Amino acid sequence: MSIVPQLLEFNKKFVAEKQYESYLTDKFPDKKVAILTCMDTRLVELLPKALNLKNGDAKFIKNAGAILTQPFGSAMRSILVAVYELGAQEVLVIGHHGCGMTNLDTKGMISKFPERGIDPLAIETLENAGIRMEKFLRGFSSAEEGVNHSVQMIRKHPLFPKDVPVHGFVIDPVTGELEVTMLDDRV
Repeated sequence: MSIVPQLLEFNKKFVAEKQYESYLTDKFPDKKVAILTCMDTRLVELLPKALNLKNGDAKFIKNAGAILTQPFGSAMRSILVAVYELGAQEVLVIGHHGCGMTNLDTKGMISKFPERGIDPLAIETLENAGIRMEKFLRGFSSAEEGVNHSVQMIRKHPLFPKDVPVHGFVIDPVTGELEVTMLDDRV
């Protein structure tokens, strides 16, 4: 059974009771920071609390592993928009210990595609078109490696301004303790 009816029912009450008022802000990050982080459910509330960030303080860009897999993908585009259009003056990449992208079993994941109705011909066609599933779905050997990869990709991006600092961190998804992996020398 879908969760959608339950969500819609709650949403009507949320709006009718004006519960949204405590979250009002604008589109510009008050603390002028963009954060690329993982989509892990443990970080949804923990990460902002561990950094003393409230609604409206930062632009959060989330994906699997806080990893940039390509320089012209949607996550990098979001970082560029945050900097050029929304006033972010600093970028943080925050991975976490125990990430599902650490040592991801890419072959195992690909083997699940047909089990969920994906035609093996579709996978073959993508591979023949140059989209390598092993590369597209790759993870990393450690959270630090993933974070440092993303930091370097942002710093070296041809459209990213050189005067914007980019830092790397790994957070403990239980305690919220933050470890520095790369600090930009422009701090």
